[in-house]
Parts: sequence; structure tokens; C-alpha cells
Amino acid sequence: MGNVGQWEQAEPGVTRKIFPVGQSLMMMEVRFEEGAEGYEHSHPHEQISYVLRGAFEFRIDGEPRLVRQGETIVIPSGARHGTRALEAGALLDAFTPIREDLVKRE
Repeated sequence: MGNVGQWEQAEPGVTRKIFPVGQSLMMMEVRFEEGAEGYEHSHPHEQISYVLRGAFEFRIDGEPRLVRQGETIVIPSGARHGTRALEAGALLDAFTPIREDLVKRE
């Protein structure tokens, strides 16, 4: 797989690394500089984000939620969501099914 296991730019101040994917489940680490944003978007995949370090303000369908190191947040399928890093940090994101829009296959 083309981009699996390699760091790539996502948004300004945001980099990600996609881990090897399973049959219907995938994970990636996403690193944020302080103040960087994961832009609002939606997708049909269910997502769980675990805060490896730092603090993030998530917005899910317009509702803000603060999530800190060691905490998780569930993002339902189809929900409009985004996040902003309140300090430098990293997330571990898991998706089901696989986000084919992110995985570059060779």
C-alpha cells in the first residue's frame, strides 16, 4: 500500500501515518501542532479517537467537546466533525470500514 506506514501532511500543522489495514478496520496516528485544526468533514465510517497526548476541542454536529490525554471520543457514521489542538498533541484514530479515500493502494 502506497502511503501505509509513512508520515504525510494532512492539513497545515497536521501530519498522519496510516497503520497496516485489516479486512474492515484501520488505524492511524495523527500529530498536531498547537492550534492546528482537523477541518470539519463527514464520512460514512464510524470513528473512535484516543488522545495519545495533548488536549483537543472536537466539534461533532456543532456540539463542542473537550478531550484530553487518555480519553476517547466516538464519532458516529455521517456526523459532521472536526477538531482543534489546544496544545501540541497526537490522536490515535480507528475507523470501520476502511477509509479507502485515505488509503493509497499500489
